[in-house]
Amino acid sequence: MAKRDDRQLEFKLGEAPKLRVIQGLGQKKQEPLASRDAVTRVLIEAGADLLLRRISSERAEAIEHEVDEILKLFDMVDDNRLLFPVLQRKLDALEQLMRETREKRRRVTRR
Repeated sequence: MAKRDDRQLEFKLGEAPKLRVIQGLGQKKQEPLASRDAVTRVLIEAGADLLLRRISSERAEAIEHEVDEILKLFDMVDDNRLLFPVLQRKLDALEQLMRETREKRRRVTRR
């Protein structure tokens, strides 16, 4: 049986690793919905907003429905490129829905 090492990591005063602060504008840059990953992140964002009660369950369900349709369309476009305009329209509609959702969320958190 291996001997267990119970020692703790210790730093002498002044020798601790330095952390660097990255200055940002406080806002997350919204990425365009151009991939399955980006669309999936929208679903995760909506789920987090729902859990934090920043959006209604109806809005979260609408976003989930749109994301499901878009993910199916991504698969269909892989087989049939003629469906790409349909996918693009759906992506644009989801982007608009998310803009509205984020704007409503900002108004709620400012109160």
